[in-house]
Amino acid sequence: MADAKTTIVILTFLLTIALIIWRPKGLNESIPVSAGAAIFLLTGIVPLTSLSSIAETVSGAAITILSTIIMSIILDSIGFFRWAAFNMIEYARGSGIRLFCCVIALCFLMTVFFNNDGSILITTPIILKMTNLLQFKLHQKIPYLISGAIIATAASAPIGVSNIANLIALRIVGLDLNEYALRMLVPSMIGIVAIAFFLYSYFRKQVPKRIQTVRPGWINPSAQDRKREFHPLMDAQDNPPVDWWLFRICMIIVVATRAGFFIGSGFGVPMEWIAITGAGILIALRWFRTGTGVRDLLIKTPWHILLFAFGIYVLVEGLQQIGLTRFLVRELAPLLNSGDLNVVIVTGGLLTIMSNMMNNLPSVMIGTLSLTEMNLDPHTLQLAYLANILGSDIGALLTPPGTLAALIWLFILRQHQIKLSWKMYMKVSVVIIPAGLLISLLSLYAWTQLIG
Repeated sequence: MADAKTTIVILTFLLTIALIIWRPKGLNESIPVSAGAAIFLLTGIVPLTSLSSIAETVSGAAITILSTIIMSIILDSIGFFRWAAFNMIEYARGSGIRLFCCVIALCFLMTVFFNNDGSILITTPIILKMTNLLQFKLHQKIPYLISGAIIATAASAPIGVSNIANLIALRIVGLDLNEYALRMLVPSMIGIVAIAFFLYSYFRKQVPKRIQTVRPGWINPSAQDRKREFHPLMDAQDNPPVDWWLFRICMIIVVATRAGFFIGSGFGVPMEWIAITGAGILIALRWFRTGTGVRDLLIKTPWHILLFAFGIYVLVEGLQQIGLTRFLVRELAPLLNSGDLNVVIVTGGLLTIMSNMMNNLPSVMIGTLSLTEMNLDPHTLQLAYLANILGSDIGALLTPPGTLAALIWLFILRQHQIKLSWKMYMKVSVVIIPAGLLISLLSLYAWTQLIG
């Protein structure tokens, strides 16, 4: 019976991960995950009595992510991302290198203010539109597309609210956002800056030295300008003038909501309450100013994230039932009791391997749950958890299946007829990611030694 149970769990899990990666005919990733979770529940591998604790663990993180995505949809509807795209080209002032730096900055900021998956959804079309506008050839587009995707995903490491895996794991180990930022912000930023530098060094010959320039004034064109040929990014017929009052107020609310996560964390206020409040204020403000309801939000918001997060956790619970975490505890415990440097390298390296084999979301959950069963002292537990996050947020970028964000990115490229293969991506990632991860892990060790 035990062998049959183990076989069902392993086969179901492997088939689920394969379908997430393959996504035949654009299959939504929540469908195979939900099916796998249903098999575990119906066969009794995961008892029904566990459902309430699983829901309690994942619901807050999923709701927080959904709320930030709703906020990004509202910003898109009032012209924020169109404004950002135009200003990047204008700020570049004819320099392809400055544009490269602008793309890196945009992708980083979009992840910090929203989340990694949302950042990919926002920035990839912007980068495609900009490079098409500038009449780049494919080999000229690739530096901006690959660099943007890598930075957008890696940027989920500095703060805990930019990645659903980080949020769930944060709750499991009992670390608050402020403590997380204190220990993770500096080392992860060192790693991200290093990755950005490596990316530019790798692509420096492909990044054009000079690009076309644009004249200002296309965001709110005059009546006379409307009769002229417009910059395609700012077509006045498709994109009405920006409401600057609404624009500024919405940005203030987004920043206040993000700050509220950290302030509220110190007072024990659940993050999802703050996220829902921020999204609700933006919805009401947009309706008051423009009369726009919630129809676009209902259509565009990826509600399946709730099912995906819940289903993944059920799958991880099934792996626990057959002893995976006990195996990891037995093998890793001796290594994690032999010094902080070993803790960082072993856990960060293991999560990198696991994430690239079976995606980072289940991997970081398995790794975090294993750590909580090792009876580690609080310092070692937190250090190992943070190294886990670096492995799942940065190390997972070695292959496209390592993160859901990378898979979404490739899907968007295919929709826009950009043929970028795994081989093309990995020619870059195998050079950049190991070095960036090692710098991040060593920075984490040095920083935690410094602050104690």
